[in-house]
Amino acid sequence: PRSILQWNVGSHRDISHESLSLFRLLEPQIEILVLGTGDRVERLPPATLKQMQECGIAVEVQDTANACATFNFLMNERRLVAAGLIPP
Repeated sequence: PRSILQWNVGSHRDISHESLSLFRLLEPQIEILVLGTGDRVERLPPATLKQMQECGIAVEVQDTANACATFNFLMNERRLVAAGLIPP
């Protein structure tokens, strides 16, 4: 629940089914993945998002500042949440 893991992603272009596999392996399984894509919200491939949904994980894509706030809010609600954050 309170782990920090290395996520080898440098930009939103690196986010793929493979790079998101880290989040599918977490125990307990997360409900929501909040992705921060840097200074602005970047569009991710619909197929990548669909694959996460098929695994039972909702994905919220935001700019990194808002993703941090959303992550903290969901943690406060005791939701099973993880964040993948790309620095602005």
